[in-house]
Amino acid sequence: MFEALKKLFQKSDPKPPQALQKAQAPKAKAKVAPTRIGELGEHKINIQLDQLPKDCKFLSDLLLPNSKSRTGYAQIDHVVISPYCLFVIETKNYNGEIKGGRTDQQWSVSNRYKMYNPLKQNYGHIKAIESLLKDVAAVKYISMISFTMRCRFSIDPELRKIHSDELVVYDVELSEFISRKLISLKAGTSEPPISTAQIQTIYDHLVQANITDAEIRKLHIDKIKKRS
Repeated sequence: MFEALKKLFQKSDPKPPQALQKAQAPKAKAKVAPTRIGELGEHKINIQLDQLPKDCKFLSDLLLPNSKSRTGYAQIDHVVISPYCLFVIETKNYNGEIKGGRTDQQWSVSNRYKMYNPLKQNYGHIKAIESLLKDVAAVKYISMISFTMRCRFSIDPELRKIHSDELVVYDVELSEFISRKLISLKAGTSEPPISTAQIQTIYDHLVQANITDAEIRKLHIDKIKKRS
């Protein structure tokens, strides 16, 4: 009788206490990888650029030869080719207060850490493009630095004014600032300085010059990480 009751209780509780504890333990929340965050940021920018006028073309994630760079290359986030100018866009994924001016060597993020002045960084990108296009067309360049809405600006107010050729914007207002800048440039000339044919030629030159080799791109990034 005793043995029969013992077997009955064993059958009613087949799982050991440890197994029950594991089943009840809450799952840890998965973290979003930094690379994934970067991809989402780039996707947001591409959505903005898709809203530009049809006579504009854009390219993203260019790696171009640059003899003046320590790595030998310039990695450019986005280039918009318009009938009036080229917009060269550097994107930043920081969180906090951004402080800096045009001539400062470094900008600060929430007074905690420094970053190289993104305007100076983007100037190097512009010079790399200019070198490639010197025999194609003489064009005007507009430097744009795009930050996420997780930032707030304590910068030179001129960098937020549309007449400036160096602009600091939030990613959600990128297409708005480009459109306003194009309207401003259009008002100052009777004919667009860059023809439709030249836009296509510039686009083709940049596509041909773009380095897509994965190993070269990895080496470029590794050199940047060693410097920082």
